[in-house]
Amino acid sequence: MATAISANKAELIAIANSVASEKMIDKAIVIEAMEDAIERAAKNRYGVENDIRAKLDPQTGDLRLWRVVEVVEAVDDYFKQIDLKGAQKIQKDAKVGDFIVDPLPPIEFGRIQAQASKQIIFQKVRDAERERQYEEFKDRQGEIITGVVKRVEFGHVVVDLGRAEGVIRRDAQIPREVVRVGDRVRSLILKVVRETRGPQIFLSRAHPDFMKKLFAQEVPEIYDGIIEIKAAARDPGSRAKIGVISHDSSIDPVGACVGMKGSRVQAVVQEMQGEKIDIIPWSEDTATFVVNALQPANVARVVIDEEDDRIEVVVPDDMLSLAIGRRGQNVRLASQLTGKAIDILTETDSSEKRQQEFVANSEMFQNELDVDETLAQLLVAEGFSALEEVAYVEIDELASIEGFDDDLASELQSRAAEALERREEANREARRALGVEDDLATMPYLTEAMLVTLGKAGIKTLDDLADLATDELVAKKRAEPRRRGDGPAAPQREQDKGGVLGEYGLTEEQGNEIIMAARAHWFDDEPVATDADASGSAGEEDAVAESKQ
Repeated sequence: MATAISANKAELIAIANSVASEKMIDKAIVIEAMEDAIERAAKNRYGVENDIRAKLDPQTGDLRLWRVVEVVEAVDDYFKQIDLKGAQKIQKDAKVGDFIVDPLPPIEFGRIQAQASKQIIFQKVRDAERERQYEEFKDRQGEIITGVVKRVEFGHVVVDLGRAEGVIRRDAQIPREVVRVGDRVRSLILKVVRETRGPQIFLSRAHPDFMKKLFAQEVPEIYDGIIEIKAAARDPGSRAKIGVISHDSSIDPVGACVGMKGSRVQAVVQEMQGEKIDIIPWSEDTATFVVNALQPANVARVVIDEEDDRIEVVVPDDMLSLAIGRRGQNVRLASQLTGKAIDILTETDSSEKRQQEFVANSEMFQNELDVDETLAQLLVAEGFSALEEVAYVEIDELASIEGFDDDLASELQSRAAEALERREEANREARRALGVEDDLATMPYLTEAMLVTLGKAGIKTLDDLADLATDELVAKKRAEPRRRGDGPAAPQREQDKGGVLGEYGLTEEQGNEIIMAARAHWFDDEPVATDADASGSAGEEDAVAESKQ
């Protein structure tokens, strides 16, 4: 019997060592799993109501099994309690209130108990392995890793990473790339998510950061931080653009990335399945960077609209197709690279657009300011495009225009102010005709024109306004670049609906202030304790106290 016990001890330790080594987890976790399995088996043998503990020595394999019981005067629960007399037979100095250890004899494992214990140990080890995998990969997000394709399921590629599995989802793959089971693939660790079935490691070969990391591996200057990739944009499998800058004036960032006879960039291109890469010098000047980003097209002029976060680029007529690119690819990548919406116009279109704006603004000044055509055109030529600009500009700036004097400047400002007042009154009448309440006119930042827009959107009361979120009120409408065939007056294609007042350029802070002001009346009905109420209440309490005495 002693030999059998000794063999069992050696076998337990051997199993623990083998599992810990194979699964690459701490041996103590395996020992703990075994102890848990033995405890459960012992409870099945002696009763699940017992508080049974097991201790397995990780060195010798010695197993101790005991039951913890509380010493009481009168026993209510025979499984977890023991009287003082019985306790002193086990432990002489036992007293009421103590918890003592009642040793149990070793148990024999039958087939069912052995199978149940095996399942418990496997589950514990599996949980520990999953936790190890998560801890190993959670801080590696953004790294490139190499793995072997294990299987392809519904278009998603499952990759064996050695100690874990990752998945390249269909939208994270390079289009038209064919991978087979057993192929070695490099990919970017995009995200690691902890889940009950184990960590989910999402990989990508289509993300712009994958290209950045490949360049860092091929270009030592990028790895060392001498050259920095400031921006990257990809149309996976087709074309990509990167903006690079050198922190050492003696090193050309574009040349370093291209390498001798293109060796460095070609290594990246091959890994990305022939994807063409444009390497562009990055510049802090937005206009310069946009010109570089639209290569190989030549750019004649760049106009930046800071309010709408949009850029208008004028190119020669014969460069339109090249600037836009096949299916809009070139301008789309340039837009992603710069983070700006880019509007491509030919010089002819730009000239027509400017002419249309010039005529429209001249007619507006003629009608609103009651001036002749020559004076109106002179204002437009000097850069004035709105009544507000004329009404609120410094009078010296108006008077400095050739042919103007202080009297004319003062008269123009007076007429502009009157025209704005007429426009405001017309908007006020239109707002009231729409049924927009006067209370909305007291809200900060809202003009009568804005109130008309709100009324057309069905927002006519303070409650209607208060129910809006900030984005629903002031979010700007984004526009896609114009495409081939669009004329100069073609409308922008909106990417999202934007806020009701998105066209007026209100900031998010202003939107918050408007909505909070609209919600203020919700709290007007709540009772507010005044000093008089407080003193009156205190006096009543004193009177009640005196009457009781």
